[in-house]
Amino acid sequence: MREGIHPAYGPVVFRDRAANHAFLTRSTMTSEKTIEWEDGNTYPVVDVEISNVSHPFYTGTARVLDTAGRVERFEQRYGKRGAR
Repeated sequence: MREGIHPAYGPVVFRDRAANHAFLTRSTMTSEKTIEWEDGNTYPVVDVEISNVSHPFYTGTARVLDTAGRVERFEQRYGKRGAR
């Protein structure tokens, strides 16, 4: 890789405030805020609004939409395709 054109890639803690969950990973994101991690080291922390711990799809609380009703309404409005 060429020197000086890539952002710094290092350890960062991402913290989901809604679920009170944090995880350490590597990223190019940075932050002015820091946090002391479980291993005793200090890392930059990035607060996120949603993660796999609080996302409805991953927690099983996602709602299923009535797609059959939508399809029927579409067909009533515009007719079935190939019915020419």
